[in-house]
Amino acid sequence: MARIKLGSRSPLMEAAVGFALGAVGGCILGVTEDPVDQTLTVMTAAAPLKPLMDEVRTVGALGLGTLMGATALTTAMTSVVAGVILSAVLTSVFVATRSCGPTLKDSAGLWISAGVAGAFGTSLSGATLGISIEWIVKNYGMVGLLFALCLFNMLKPPLHYIFKILWQQGEACSTLGSIFLDKGREQVDLTDLENRNRVAVQIEQRILMVENGGSTTDHRKTWATERRQREEIERKKMESQEAEMEQRTIHEWINTVLVKYVDFLAFSGIPMTVIAVVTSGFGVFGYGGHPSVFIVLLVLVAVIAYVLMKSTDFKFWMLIGCMGMVATFVVAMLTLHAGQVVVTAAMKLPQAEQKQSREKISARVNQQSSLEALNAAFFVAKLCQLGLGATVGGPLVRRAAGEVKVIVGAALVAGVLLAGVEVLTPILGEGGKAGALLGVVGAAGVSVGAAAAVAGRWSSWAGTLGTIAGLVLGALVLGKWHIVNIGLQVPVAYVFAMTNPF
Repeated sequence: MARIKLGSRSPLMEAAVGFALGAVGGCILGVTEDPVDQTLTVMTAAAPLKPLMDEVRTVGALGLGTLMGATALTTAMTSVVAGVILSAVLTSVFVATRSCGPTLKDSAGLWISAGVAGAFGTSLSGATLGISIEWIVKNYGMVGLLFALCLFNMLKPPLHYIFKILWQQGEACSTLGSIFLDKGREQVDLTDLENRNRVAVQIEQRILMVENGGSTTDHRKTWATERRQREEIERKKMESQEAEMEQRTIHEWINTVLVKYVDFLAFSGIPMTVIAVVTSGFGVFGYGGHPSVFIVLLVLVAVIAYVLMKSTDFKFWMLIGCMGMVATFVVAMLTLHAGQVVVTAAMKLPQAEQKQSREKISARVNQQSSLEALNAAFFVAKLCQLGLGATVGGPLVRRAAGEVKVIVGAALVAGVLLAGVEVLTPILGEGGKAGALLGVVGAAGVSVGAAAAVAGRWSSWAGTLGTIAGLVLGALVLGKWHIVNIGLQVPVAYVFAMTNPF
C-alpha cells in the first residue's frame, strides 16, 4: 500500500512529533484504566454480585454469560452511536446556519462543539443505560433484563425509520445555509455586472476621446482602481464557490455518518439478543447446564455469522453485529468455564468432604460464574467502546480534519469527562458510573484511533515507529503497567481506526 505523506519534515522531526501525538492518545487511554478497574472491583463485591449469583440457577451459566455480554455490548454500542448522532446533528446546524465562522473546516467553534457534544452524549447515554440496567437487575432479575433487552432491540428498528423521516424533514433547515450562499453569490454577480457595464461605458467614452485627439494619461489611476475592483470581485466569487463546495461536502459527510450509525444502532444488537434469548430460554426451562445448549449456541453463532457475512449488501452494522455476537459467545464460554473449574477442583476432594460441602461447592460455582460473566462482559464492552471511538478518530484524521486537533481535543474532553464522572459518583451510583466511564473510554478511543491513523500517514518509518512507541508507552505508564489489558486494547483500537465504516 502506498504511504500517504503527512507534512514534509525530516525523519527525526517526524519521530519526535509522532511520539508526542502518540503519547497524548496513550496517556488518556492509560488514565482510564484505574477508574474502570476500581468501578469493576466495587461491582464484583459480594452485595452487588448477589443478584447475579441468584440468577445463575434460573438462566444457567451460558444464559448468564450471553445475557451479560449482549447487555454490556448493547450498552456500549448504543452510547457511542448516541454521541455520534448528537455530534452530527449539532454539526449540521452549524453548517446550515454557517454560524461557526467564514471557513467551516478551520472553525474552532465547530470542532469544539461537535467533540464536546459527542463525548457528552456518549457518557450521558452510558450513564442512563447503566442506571437502568442496575435497577432492572435489582428489581426483576435476569429474566427482567432479558425482557428489557428484547424490548429495546424490538423498538430500535421502527425508531430508526422514524428518525430517518424526521432527519429528512429537518434537512429542510439546511436550506438556510444555501439561502445565505445564494444571497452572497447574487450580490457578487450583481456587483460584477454593474462593474462590467460601467467599464463598457468608460471604454466607449475613452474611444471617443482618443478619436477626438484627447489624452488617456489622466485615466491611468481610474484604470488601476477598476483593475483592483475586478480582482476583488473575482476573489469574492472564488470564496463563494469554495464555501458552497465546502458546505456541500460536509453536509454529505454528515448524512453518510448518520445513515451508517443509525443503521448500526438499529440492527447491530439483534444477533446478540437472539443468542441471549436462546441460551437463556434453555436455562429457564431447566436445561441451562445441558451439553446440548453449547452445541446449539455454537451452531447458532455460526449460522447467523455466515448469513450476515454472505449478504450481497454487506454493511457496517453486520460486521459489528458478527463481532459482538462472537464476543458474546466468548463471554458465555468464560462464564461456563469458571464454574467448571470449581467443579473440577471439587471432584479432587475426598468423597466425604465432597458430600459435606456440596452446597458450598454449588454456591462457589455460582459465584465464580457470576464473577467471570461480569468481568468478561465489562471488558468486552470496554474494548467495543474503545474500538468504536477509534472508528470515529481514524476517519477524521484521514479526511484531513487535523491530527493535533482531533488527538489533543479528544484527550482533553475525555479528561474533563473523567473528572466529572468522579465528582458525580454519589449521584450516578455504581451502574451509572460504569456506563459513564464506558463513555469516557469511547472519547479516549477517538484520540487513540486518531493517533493510530497518524502512525500510518507519515512519510518515513521513523514517524510511524515514534507514534506507536509514544502510544504504547503512554498507555503503559499511566495505565500502571497493565500489560495484558493495554496489549489487547491498542491493537483493537488500531484495527478499528484503520476500518472505514463509510
